[in-house]
Amino acid sequence: MKVLILGGYGTFGGRLAQLLASDARLTLLIAGRSLAKARAFVEKHASPRASLVPIELDREAPLDETLRRLSPDVVVDASGPFQSYGTSAYAVVEACVRNRMSYLDLADGTGFVAGIAALDGPAREQGVFAIAGASTLPALSFAAVRSVSRAYGEEMVPLDIVAGIAPSPAARVGANVVRAILGYAGRPVSILLGGRAAEGIALVDSARFTIAPPGNVPLRPRRFSLVDVPDARLAPASWPRLRSVWVGAAPAPAVLHAALSVCARLVRTGLLPTLAPLSRLAHWMSVNARWGEARGGMFVRVTGRREDGAEIERTWDLVAEGDDGPYIPAMAAAALVLRCVEGRGPAPGARPCTHELELDDFEPFFRARRIRHGVRERRDDAPRPLYQRVLGDAWNRLPAAIRALHGEGGAREVRGEVRVERGSGLAALAAGIARFPPASERATLHVSFDAGQHGERWNRRFGAHRMTSLQWAGTGAADGLLCERMGPARIDMALVEDGGRLEFVMRGWRFLGIPMPRSLGPTLKSWEEATRDGVRFLVEIGHPLTGMIVRYAGTHVVPVAAVRREPVQSSVM
Repeated sequence: MKVLILGGYGTFGGRLAQLLASDARLTLLIAGRSLAKARAFVEKHASPRASLVPIELDREAPLDETLRRLSPDVVVDASGPFQSYGTSAYAVVEACVRNRMSYLDLADGTGFVAGIAALDGPAREQGVFAIAGASTLPALSFAAVRSVSRAYGEEMVPLDIVAGIAPSPAARVGANVVRAILGYAGRPVSILLGGRAAEGIALVDSARFTIAPPGNVPLRPRRFSLVDVPDARLAPASWPRLRSVWVGAAPAPAVLHAALSVCARLVRTGLLPTLAPLSRLAHWMSVNARWGEARGGMFVRVTGRREDGAEIERTWDLVAEGDDGPYIPAMAAAALVLRCVEGRGPAPGARPCTHELELDDFEPFFRARRIRHGVRERRDDAPRPLYQRVLGDAWNRLPAAIRALHGEGGAREVRGEVRVERGSGLAALAAGIARFPPASERATLHVSFDAGQHGERWNRRFGAHRMTSLQWAGTGAADGLLCERMGPARIDMALVEDGGRLEFVMRGWRFLGIPMPRSLGPTLKSWEEATRDGVRFLVEIGHPLTGMIVRYAGTHVVPVAAVRREPVQSSVM
């Protein structure tokens, strides 16, 4: 099968080619205005399987003769920016349809993606498909909404959708993407509000969210600003009861995002006509200003109504490490191309890419890279254990013994043995002030849990020494985290599921309720894992200035409440 990729050596076209290059059934025509750049790309990414062929092609020139000469089965437009294609916006699509060639693109411009439906009749007559928006928005976002609506075995009708994309600062954003965003910054864009079409102001209207995939380390909280994407216009056709749709982006670093928002406000007030002349500078800054955590992500938050009338909220979160995030916009097109190779291509016709793929179609691409995702549900009508609420669907990946410890099955007391170590010098002084247990080669550990509506009180007894703390599910900046307060200090931790082990990863801390710099705070190493004989655990607290302050580890801890019912052994921190 022959696939022509317009913009094939660009930011997203190049990544699409890389995603498809491992399939020996494909010939990939890497097309662009510069033959030299196309050749350089092919030389760099030469594959022993798919054939990569450099092609010089200007998409603005008449294409019929070129298409007939190259005779591709599918044409993928990955060039853009689609928002600025002008009066001949669908020239490439029309040429493909005339020559009976199927078409895909990675567009996310609202008008372009929605407008392709006008070519549905001609595409059906020619027996080909023409699909716009085979990218993150709307292809992946719509698939995520459907998946979230069916999660936990209880279907719900979507009422409110909020989504956001947070690119990694390590990701190189293409010049065309920057030009498109700056072209509409400060101008009205479509949203859905109160069940009716409305307008928001691009890069001005903002909200803060935390991307926190269940069982993984979340991103830092980010400010998301409204962007122009097709979801608000297209979603009501799929979910007629929708009340609102809002989609934002959180460019990094934050200082660059803040500067763009300030400039967008100037456009909004009329002090600047447009930010388009700044696109070259903004692109240079996006390439060179690359500080911050090298991770990106995406979230889709859906409030919906169950059959019994109750409203619940579910969130699908995704985190991509390093430079793996920029591959996501190309995954929908790659999945559709591979379907064509397998003889399961889309039906003829022209339409937005809103119902062609499900979340499972993206899963092979996610697994091949450092991309993790999952669903978390918030509801008040069905009380669940604290850790289950924080972990979301990652809870079910934990061993039964650890789930029993943290509230499943009613095991709310545990006992066992523990070894406690303390540091010396300043570390010993800090341990005493914090009332950590004294050093002991072998001490009896007994823990009881007082579970309430908003959290759990952990009452630990190391021999005769008592230690109490309060744990609860974080909100706001600590959304998706487990918070624990002991005396005047509070730490925020990510619950990370890793091959059946539950790890506690510190993400922030406060003293007397005041957020403190991580560099001044304690260090934490903590985990639990099930073994054949029970569950081992380790807790080690230290500080860069003192080293290890306290470390305690134990095994063979048995839930008292579960002993009489079943021989489950567990542990506690």
